[in-house]
Amino acid sequence: MDFSLTDDQKALVQAAADFSRAELADHAAEWDATSHFPVDVIRRAGEAGFLGIYIPEERGGLGLSRLDASLIFEQLSQGCISTTAYLTIHNMVAWMVASWGSEALRESWVERLISGECLGCYCLTEPGSGSDAASLRTKAVREGDEYVITGSKMFISGAGANDVMVVMARTGAPDSGAGGVSAILVPADAAGIEYGKNEEKMGWKSQPTRLISFDGVRVPVGNRLGEEGEGFKLAMKGLDGGRLNIASCSLGAAQHALTLSRNYLQERKQFGRELAQFQALQFKLADMATELAAARLMVRHAAWRLDQGDPEVTAYCAMAKRFATDMGFNVCNEALQLHGGYGYLREFPLERMVRDTRVHQILEGTNEIMRVIVARRLLADGVIETLQ
Repeated sequence: MDFSLTDDQKALVQAAADFSRAELADHAAEWDATSHFPVDVIRRAGEAGFLGIYIPEERGGLGLSRLDASLIFEQLSQGCISTTAYLTIHNMVAWMVASWGSEALRESWVERLISGECLGCYCLTEPGSGSDAASLRTKAVREGDEYVITGSKMFISGAGANDVMVVMARTGAPDSGAGGVSAILVPADAAGIEYGKNEEKMGWKSQPTRLISFDGVRVPVGNRLGEEGEGFKLAMKGLDGGRLNIASCSLGAAQHALTLSRNYLQERKQFGRELAQFQALQFKLADMATELAAARLMVRHAAWRLDQGDPEVTAYCAMAKRFATDMGFNVCNEALQLHGGYGYLREFPLERMVRDTRVHQILEGTNEIMRVIVARRLLADGVIETLQ
């Protein structure tokens, strides 16, 4: 069992690290302070190939694996957690269109999504349905060759700055559950769409988050992704990868926090000694590194399972997401504590990193829901024996 990266993967890591330093790291604090959405930088990420990471090469993407994507997002997030998180969402949208859109939809949108000419957002959560996504109420009623969409979506990253969105809407009866949901591609400027205010959030300030309302929005039936009623299945497939993507952002945040902590302990002196000489602080640094190493193994293992098409991949992704996002927040929080009062100042990056990683425990399915997913699989006959 070889855990080492290939030469190609090492090159990807280096390219992502270079982009992170050149385009993200020096601007992250300003973007956070001014709630600036760096569209120009996102488009340069497209030029570097980072907006179509796992879209097949024949569709214009890099055609990389989900493990490769995890390596890239881990590096990018060391520069700016919030902006990288949006890149992961955009990648998911582009991949869904490339995977399940008609040939006409692919020709219209995929190239522009990969380049960053057009920005995407993903619309699943509603004001009244968060963790219980199968109960969503936004409806798409078919009238001839069109769907008429009515409803609203909440907490949508990139909303208002986007050009297109993947909307999960109920095409079946109100009580049809998960089987009555379809995925529909909707242009952001379609008549009947309204965007709410940019929410004032604790973190993730470099990307807008808005409510989107749909009032009789008409789109062609040909804008549907996959078959009618397959939307929830597609959403869950997207979320398996999305959970690994956000977990990878937590890995990058934790790595950055660990590096900052090591440097600070070696530079700062108290009671005539470097902080690095105090055993209690050495133990704390060791625990942070150990938790990060464990989470990194879990995320990469789950990504490999996803690439292999493992039948239990949803459980592996849920476990990795839960562990890595809890770890990422804890390590950033411990790093802030190690920095004392300096860690609490906006002048230093750690308070922003704590704020940005906190939401990772909520989105892409809360960590409580991750436990539900895993527990349900464990209680199925024979599954525990396979997870080893």
